[in-house]
Amino acid sequence: MKMKKTAHAVGALGEWQVQWQMKYIDPEELFQEDDDDSCSDYGSRDKSGTILGRIVPDGNVLFPDTFQTNHLLFYERFKAYQDYILADCKASEVKEFTAEYLEKVLEPSGWQAIWRTNVFEVLVEVVDVEYSTLKAVVRLSEPFLCDSHVSTFTLECMQELLELKKHQLPVQELWVVFDESGEFDQTALAIEHVRFFYQHIWRSWDEEDEDDFDYFVRCVEPRLRLHYDILEDRVPSGLIADYHNLLSQCEVLYRKFVNLRSGISSSDSDSEAENVSMVEGLKLYDEIEHLKQKLKLIENPLLRYVFGYQKHTGLQAKGSRPMGTKITHVVSSTIMASLLESLLREKLCPETCDEELEIQFHSDPLTAVSACYEGDTVIICPGHYVVDGMFCIADSIELEGYGLPDDVVIEKRGKGDNFVDCTGANIRLSSLKLVQHDAVEGILSVHHGKTTLENCVLQCETTGVTVRTSAELLMKNSDLYGAKGAGVEIYPGSTCTLLDNGIHHCKEGILIKDFLDEHYDSPKITMVNNVIHNNEGYGVVLVKPTVSSDVKDIAAKNSEGIFFFTLVT
Repeated sequence: MKMKKTAHAVGALGEWQVQWQMKYIDPEELFQEDDDDSCSDYGSRDKSGTILGRIVPDGNVLFPDTFQTNHLLFYERFKAYQDYILADCKASEVKEFTAEYLEKVLEPSGWQAIWRTNVFEVLVEVVDVEYSTLKAVVRLSEPFLCDSHVSTFTLECMQELLELKKHQLPVQELWVVFDESGEFDQTALAIEHVRFFYQHIWRSWDEEDEDDFDYFVRCVEPRLRLHYDILEDRVPSGLIADYHNLLSQCEVLYRKFVNLRSGISSSDSDSEAENVSMVEGLKLYDEIEHLKQKLKLIENPLLRYVFGYQKHTGLQAKGSRPMGTKITHVVSSTIMASLLESLLREKLCPETCDEELEIQFHSDPLTAVSACYEGDTVIICPGHYVVDGMFCIADSIELEGYGLPDDVVIEKRGKGDNFVDCTGANIRLSSLKLVQHDAVEGILSVHHGKTTLENCVLQCETTGVTVRTSAELLMKNSDLYGAKGAGVEIYPGSTCTLLDNGIHHCKEGILIKDFLDEHYDSPKITMVNNVIHNNEGYGVVLVKPTVSSDVKDIAAKNSEGIFFFTLVT
């Protein structure tokens, strides 16, 4: 059975309306999509529809097989919520629309399911469905099958538990038993959509939000996209942790707010204690609203890209070794005698060295960097190294390729995180080729301190090099290409020096961002003899916020000397 409701086509921003004014180009050009299809940015849209299979239970062969429904693709869930379940409903109407959907597609009785909780699993039979409450009326199946992770539940205990629940269970706690006839396929799919919605989409506070906007566009679509972005490693691990932490904080505060509000509403007195509670409630409300805005910022893919992820890994610098020694780390999968002889002659035993060097050998550059302390040096021998992880460099160290950049290739596996995060006071990378494939985050980010990039080749995927606020980058004699965003992103309050580089075949060459909430000085940028060519957009782009009319006069008086920019060709 099918039902079709009209869903209004609204842009990905929903109620978020951000106005930008750029000095040289319209910023909307930076974020234009090539395809108007709402699912165009997900690779699953060209795949065939899901055919329901079965899941064979692990270990316990007593339980029957269940339908495989947790592997649905993005566009399948998107279309189900948009066209068949929620359509253009308001947040206050979600339960009503869901009940209407279940009434049309759910078999009212005659099917078995496994009731799963955190404590036990038990086989039940559905005899009726209470659509308005999204609950199924069940009874224990015969023979009695139960598996407990804590203690043994007898038949009598389970019957008593069901009686306490009036034999009614939330449909999202039921996993439909597999049936080859196909009669219960739609039932299994419908329950999966409800289960997924209440696990990953619905928030306790949604129903109290304003209903002026379409709930699907405002909440469901961005949260669904974020869920699949996380599944496909398209979101930095730090941002994922922040998002879950914000969700937990918001849930805790909202529960406190609801309890406090209930206490106030049930009291008829006008006591001082009640006034204090009202003040506390207002504070909780403000905190909740602040957290909700942060959540929306992360959920919205466009705003997530525009504002960027400004936190770094939080890795603390190790500092110097207790004995004050410095180690040279040599990275090579295999070391031939001729290579070792060259290393000893040119790098490890120079004539000017008065002290004997301590050397450690590694087969993986990520392991070598993790073993570094302040002042260490990593020499990477020719080879193609594939790393599964992120370089987090918090100490002042040097990474040097032994040979030409094309001979020392480090390729990143995985899409979610940056390739290289730099927070050390003085970091130097030279003669390396960094290769990124199918990534979402940039290839190198300088969060703090100074990073020098010399004689390197950067084959990017999204953003290339990012210079965060208060950080400094010196990039010279390097080649950067392939970024789907900007080759170099420069934030306010940073210092960036680009000398004799090639920046090409990116969407934009250099993007200078100047729209952070906090007040920072404009970035100080020096560019000498750089060749910026064959990019889709402009070579250098400056993004600034719209200035309200009441401060334009003040801004005009102070505009002289605000932006320090030196371009020498």
